[in-house]
This record gives sequence, structure tokens and C-alpha cells, in this order.
Amino acid sequence: MSGSATQRTALFARQQPGGFWNTADIKDQPNNIWFVGNAETYSANAAGNGRNPDRPFATLDYAVSHPLVDAGDLFYILPMHTENLALDSTVDVDVANLKIVGLGWGGNRPTFTCTAVAGDFKLAGSCGWLENILFINAVDNSTGLLEVSAADWTIVNCEFRETLAVYADVMLLTTAAADRLHIYDCKFYGNVADGAVSLIEIVGGSHIHIHDCYFYGNCDTGVIQVITTPTVGLRVHDCTIWQLDDTAGAAGVQMILDTITTSTGIMGPNLRLVGIVNAANITEAVTGATFNLIDPVYVVNAVAEKAMIIDWLASTDA
Repeated sequence: MSGSATQRTALFARQQPGGFWNTADIKDQPNNIWFVGNAETYSANAAGNGRNPDRPFATLDYAVSHPLVDAGDLFYILPMHTENLALDSTVDVDVANLKIVGLGWGGNRPTFTCTAVAGDFKLAGSCGWLENILFINAVDNSTGLLEVSAADWTIVNCEFRETLAVYADVMLLTTAAADRLHIYDCKFYGNVADGAVSLIEIVGGSHIHIHDCYFYGNCDTGVIQVITTPTVGLRVHDCTIWQLDDTAGAAGVQMILDTITTSTGIMGPNLRLVGIVNAANITEAVTGATFNLIDPVYVVNAVAEKAMIIDWLASTDA
């Protein structure tokens, strides 16, 4: 019979250098653990900080650029942490294989506020994880609060909001390098008045996967749109998309739009698409010449009406 010395669990214990003893599931915390939180009294961007939640780093950009950061490191951003995105790449996560997790809930989640048109939070190192962060736009015509410019990122349980009477051109932007981007359980709240171009703008990339998200905003074009470079293998399903643009014609109802017309992807199942232009054709809620649809994809385009299945041409057995 095996003795207690041979019994195993998933837990792993170690002492952080300059920090404290930590016992955790090693699959969640495989390497160094770092803390960021400028609401803490003793936070500082200094070599001796970051190992302990009582003495965290003061900014995320400093934390991820620390010389001891390595692949597999985990960053906890503490509740009430705030930073302004006042420049292009204010936060530049340019190290690969990092996991960044915000702690807290509602308005006390770590919050990054865009205060300049080009101000952004950039995911430039590949193979990362970003979770539970609140992004707020506080300037007109901002060009992307969060930019994904590397492959294999997962973005989960993040929220994007507008402040009163300002309008981001786009909230989340990709480059053609954002292959296999995975976005789920996120919320995007645009303003009601006209201003946004889109909430997610996809520029190329392959096998981007978006699901279980909520979108609400007045977007001049598609709420989710592909521009400049075709995307390959895009998947969007299990989402609610509420388009508040009241332009007559197709523009007022488009929720998912490929402006290139050669992108490939599967839209659906379980899409709930809501517009406010009764005269627009239901068909244009999803516009992509080389997309495929899997029902149910429900579309409603006026108040006090019931949604119908989108009226794309059904496949036949030839």
C-alpha cells in the first residue's frame, strides 16, 4: 500500500523571491507571480516591488518589462488599479506567454481609460491571456482601446464602455498578426448617439473566434467588421448584437460585416441580432459574400416585433 509520502495533489508550494509562500494549482500559476496595483500605499515601479500584493508595481507596462519576467509568468492586477491610456502603446505587452488577470468586480476592477485618440493597450507578444479588465473610452474618435497585434491571445470577461457623449471609432482592433485570437464572455457598451465605426475591427488574421459576448452601440458600419485585409476562418456564435444606427438602408442593420467580401467564416449558431431600422432588409444583418451561416441566427429590426430567422439562401442536396 502506498504511504502518505506518495500521495499527490495538483497543488504546488514555493516561496516567491522577496515575497511570500504560495500554494496554488501549478497549471494556473506555472512560473513567477507578479502584482500590480497603484491603489496600494506602497506601490512603486521599483526593483524590490511586484512580488507581494502589499508592495506591488504601480503600472502594468513597467511590470511586464521587468528584466526578471519570463514565459509563463502570471500578473495579478489588484482591485481599484487605474491607468490612463494617454499615448500609443501606453501599455505594451510585448513579452510572449504571459497571463494577466484583473482582480475585483464591477467598477473596482482594474480600469484602463483611453484619454487620447491614439492611446491604447497593446498585446504585442504572442500566446497570452487577458482576463477581467475594464476599458473605458473618454475621448472622441479614439482608434482602438485594445489592440491585438500578435497570435494566440485569449481575452475573457473584459468590458469596454464609453463615457458620456464621447465616441470611439473602434474599441478592439486587430492586426493581420492576430491569428487564433479567442474572445469570449466580454461586453461592449457603445453610446446611443452616432459616432462609432465599429466595436470590433478585424484586419486580417486567421481563425479568430468570438462567442458568448454582448455588443450594444451605434455603429456607422458593422458592429463587428472586417476591413483592409480578408480574415480566414472567422467564427462568431452565441452572441447578442444590438445595432443602434438608424441610417436608412443596409448600413442601419448590419451587425457582422466583411467589407473585403472575400473573408471566410461561420456565423452562428445562436446569434441574436437586434436593429432599429424597420425598412432595412433582414438579409443584411450579416453581410459577407463568402461567409457561411448556421441557424439559429435570429434578426429583429424594430421594437414591438418578434425576431425571424435570417433569410439567407438555404443549402440544398444537389
